[in-house]
Amino acid sequence: MAIEKVAIVGRGAVGLLHGTVIAEHLGCDAVEFVMDDERFARKGADAVMVNGSPCPIRTIPASAATPVDLVILTVKGPGLAGALDTMEPLVGPDTKIMSLLNGVMSEERVAERYGWQRTVISITQGMDAVFIGGELTFSHPGEIRFGAAPGTEPGVVEDIDGFLDRAGIVHAVEEDIRHRIWTKLMLNVGVNQTCMVYGGTYGSVCDEDGEQYRSLVAAMREARVVARAEGVEVTEDDLTQMVGLLRTLDPEGMPSMAQDRINRKSTEVEEFSGTIIRLAERHGVLVPQNRWLYAQIRAIEAAW
Repeated sequence: MAIEKVAIVGRGAVGLLHGTVIAEHLGCDAVEFVMDDERFARKGADAVMVNGSPCPIRTIPASAATPVDLVILTVKGPGLAGALDTMEPLVGPDTKIMSLLNGVMSEERVAERYGWQRTVISITQGMDAVFIGGELTFSHPGEIRFGAAPGTEPGVVEDIDGFLDRAGIVHAVEEDIRHRIWTKLMLNVGVNQTCMVYGGTYGSVCDEDGEQYRSLVAAMREARVVARAEGVEVTEDDLTQMVGLLRTLDPEGMPSMAQDRINRKSTEVEEFSGTIIRLAERHGVLVPQNRWLYAQIRAIEAAW
């Protein structure tokens, strides 16, 4: 079934970037942002700029929402529970769901509420979006990688694939999506947390002579060991490729957790080092760099 209407829950960097691309290719009627009613009353009318131009996509409250063909979740980890409530009126019998949240657990929580049959496993990578003070800037839109979960119904991946083609969103269907999401988690554990703690950028974290680079690689290697303990063969070549990806991004840009520090917003530390630490304890793996990053991030947040 062709996907014609999309709702995005989460009007931050990831949601704005992908919503803008969809609107450019399919028109503004093809996509909408949906907020819970309380947030809509506070933030729904706020002006948002994307690369210097006003965002033309409408935002509606959940109370005014109706079922759509595809729901894309782009909130951050701390907002997932609320987003699952917000999206309820958007989900009809044939609605597909794609979660672009960081980490490796969001789809399980989506499926607990709405079922695996309509849900795919997804990540987004390679974007250099910065969203501060109501203004989003980006030069690299990145790409979406996604694939079927064991319970995803036949045709769901194909329908989403066809939509992303028409919407102009760079993407690929992964045969082994679990390997891909763990590779992305490895990257985030390194770059997001290091840049948050040090106030760094893509440029500073890739300086091979600096302390940030040491932290980046150490945290990623610990995540790689935990992935393998979980049965996912993340390799040193995967790590090298992810560091190479960072070098293609705007050196003045920064990942989302570094932006959270500037904006004084709750971070996704539980989805990153929190996950690594919990799984490491299960497998008897030592992860000192992730423990140090976790403690530093929690201390920074506590000072706000």
